[in-house]
Amino acid sequence: KCKPPNLCKIGGISLFFNKSLSCCVILKQSVDSKTLQERQRQQMARGLPKQKPIPGVKQIIVVASGKGGVGKSTTAVNLALGLSANDPSKSVGLLDADVYGPSIPKLMNLKGNPDLNDNNLMVPLMNYGIPCMSMGFLVDDTAPIVWRGLMVMSAIEKLLRQVDWGELDFLVVDMPPGTGDVQLSISQNVPVAGAVIVSTPQDIALLDARRGAEMFNKVHVPVLGLVQNMSVFQCPNCLHQTHIFGSDGAKNLALTLGVTFLGDVPLHLNIRETSDSGKPVVVSAPDSPEVKHYYKYHYQCTYVSLPPPSME
Repeated sequence: KCKPPNLCKIGGISLFFNKSLSCCVILKQSVDSKTLQERQRQQMARGLPKQKPIPGVKQIIVVASGKGGVGKSTTAVNLALGLSANDPSKSVGLLDADVYGPSIPKLMNLKGNPDLNDNNLMVPLMNYGIPCMSMGFLVDDTAPIVWRGLMVMSAIEKLLRQVDWGELDFLVVDMPPGTGDVQLSISQNVPVAGAVIVSTPQDIALLDARRGAEMFNKVHVPVLGLVQNMSVFQCPNCLHQTHIFGSDGAKNLALTLGVTFLGDVPLHLNIRETSDSGKPVVVSAPDSPEVKHYYKYHYQCTYVSLPPPSME
């Protein structure tokens, strides 16, 4: 029995009590769920910006993390350098999208302001064969960037669109931590080939890494896989290994999410020292044992997980 004046459902049919007729009137059969979902998708798509490729850039790989301090920027730099080293015929660029805390100038040992070309586009600064662009090139080293969201979005748009990237096979984007405006803006405005999620094995970092992966799923960006950074510390004297932040956390998360586990990167003094000196380990110590971990996920990204470039 229907309880007027409320809607009720009997056998998938919606009923409504009509006071003037004092009877239950069949309104309509329930709408097919797939049709309803498609309508909702189309309505949401109307409000989203249309993706526009960056001229000359074939594929964009974003390196992200839900939490700061997990080695995301170091991973992004060594990924870009590793992609170039693995196949010298491929041209690779590096974009620092962390407006509030740019790290690429320090990691790539770059200083100065970018020049403008004849088309009034900024020319990236170059080191180790990698063209780089960062907010850090446009402000003083110690100057805080105290901006609201709209100004940050404007800066990201300029870093994407008003830079003469030339012809690139890969543009590696070092994303800021979290799942905020910058991540959404980049994911919705440019075609991203895939995302690499960086996390330590620690539970608190994995919670945010999962949020990051779920965000990319919502905006339809493929998650290429998870990198487990600072996975193990090996004593240089006795060679005893200690899992300071836990073990296999990111590996288990990748299994839960159904994405590729790209590999472990150890907590190693050489990686920290070379990063701080602006001489990333992939170029300064390419034959060192710790570099093999970077090359492993470079291969996974480019030859296993990454989709072929769009021909548009």
